[in-house]
Amino acid sequence: MASEITLFVNPTAGRGRGAHAAQPAASALRAAGFSVRTVLGENAADALARARAAVADGTGALIAVGGDGMANLALQAVAGTRTPLGLVAVGTGNDLARALGLPVRDPGAAGRRIADALKSGDLRDIDLGQVQGRWFGTVLASGFDSRVNDRGNRMRWPTGRFKYDLAMIAELAAFTPFPYRIRLDDGEVREVEATLVAVGNGSSYGGGMRICPGADLTDGLFDVTVVGDCGRATLLKVFPRVYRGTHVDHAKVTVHRAAKVEISAPGITGYADGEPLGPLPLTARCVRGAVRVAGL
Repeated sequence: MASEITLFVNPTAGRGRGAHAAQPAASALRAAGFSVRTVLGENAADALARARAAVADGTGALIAVGGDGMANLALQAVAGTRTPLGLVAVGTGNDLARALGLPVRDPGAAGRRIADALKSGDLRDIDLGQVQGRWFGTVLASGFDSRVNDRGNRMRWPTGRFKYDLAMIAELAAFTPFPYRIRLDDGEVREVEATLVAVGNGSSYGGGMRICPGADLTDGLFDVTVVGDCGRATLLKVFPRVYRGTHVDHAKVTVHRAAKVEISAPGITGYADGEPLGPLPLTARCVRGAVRVAGL
């Protein structure tokens, strides 16, 4: 394992936690004997270009310091290579780190875990989703949840998670199910009225909402959760159960498994790892062992 590794830092993650978290993580890695350099970037595109350059130059690992957005950006640099990915999860959601059982909001512990794994060679390959050439680690969201994301992203006030709570209330007020067309593994097209369709490589999104509770990061398949044509009252009952993953027991919820998923619905934006992908239709493919992760 190369002794020089790269910290890929989002200084604004978790209301400034990213910049602070880089210090104890770097200290833990240096104490283990690694030479650490930091990549910031002027914006997301510049940061990604710098991360890709570090990978091309042979860095021993790329370690994302931030939340799921930063982890997603790092995936674009390391997926399909043998460069290990480390996660120092200090953002708001941290769903990929949760799915992997990694430390959350404890950068020193995360740094030590990564250092131990890199020194011992205890690395693990996990699956990723891919949509239009873009990789994702957790969930591709579409429907009611992505509409809430759309509205929340347009709101300038309030800040933080409360903004999305208000966005959810606003979307509920005007909610009707969406007409979806879904195709799994080149099978027949299914036409359904649904509240949302979530394509899960990982189990959760939104900071622990276990929308695809049975998803396995190493089985080569997505879990596809379809929440059917719920009215507002049913949705208000079902949605809180997402945090426990028990919503899948409801009669309006079905779960499928597939390596390839095509979804289409008018007026819906797809989000993956909380980042906008663009309007449906979209096709997602599960790529087995697409990235090597340190610290598991």
